[in-house]
Amino acid sequence: MKAKLEVVAIVLGFVGLFGTITVTALPMWRVTAFIGANLIVMEVLWEGLWMNCYRQADIRMQCKVYDSLLALSPDLQAARGLMCCSLALGGLGLLISLLGLQCTSCIQNNDRAKRLVLIIAGSMVIMACICVLIPVSWTGHVIIRDFYNPLLIDAQRRELGEALYIGWVSSAFLFAGGCMFICCNLQSEDKGSDRYMYSRNSQYMAYPPQPLQPQQLVLPPQPQPQPLLSRHPSTIYSYHSRYPSVRSAVAYL
Repeated sequence: MKAKLEVVAIVLGFVGLFGTITVTALPMWRVTAFIGANLIVMEVLWEGLWMNCYRQADIRMQCKVYDSLLALSPDLQAARGLMCCSLALGGLGLLISLLGLQCTSCIQNNDRAKRLVLIIAGSMVIMACICVLIPVSWTGHVIIRDFYNPLLIDAQRRELGEALYIGWVSSAFLFAGGCMFICCNLQSEDKGSDRYMYSRNSQYMAYPPQPLQPQQLVLPPQPQPQPLLSRHPSTIYSYHSRYPSVRSAVAYL
């Protein structure tokens, strides 16, 4: 079951990575808005991270790369760096995850190392998801804010492009794949700590608790001190007598 979940996670990660590459390359981040009295759609202007494209009804699409990075708005400038970071993190995380899969033999006889590799890979994929979600949401917020800005004319307003929707879907795929990598391996590590398994069918008898009875303290017998032999007559007698004992006389001799 765990191997199947890992395969699903890596498939979701590659789908999210492919979507991230598509979002980064597409110029359809901002699209000209046709509002007001402009009813005939004759031309379309697209603005992306690397180029802007212009298309008329009778002419093919023409694209031009930006002459300078400073010509971009702040949200698109930040989006360039974050999308590149997302591609690097996502690609590296998915390559690292190939080392820790159960169906691969890169790390043998070390399940703990495999779990650690997949947890690191899942964390990198989730970071790639965050790097996609921030610029896409930021650009969408700027477009919506400017659209309802009364100080701008109709020609300056833009609409949400197709690339933003693809970016939101790609971030969802990356988040799902990274969470599956982390959750599966954390759960398996908790289960691995149970080393002793007991069968429910084993026969055992339950004994009721017995009350403790106070027992009498028994002291061991103390050894009696032995009298020391001396050359002088002893003055300690076992009974009161005026005459010395025979033992004392022998000891004196």
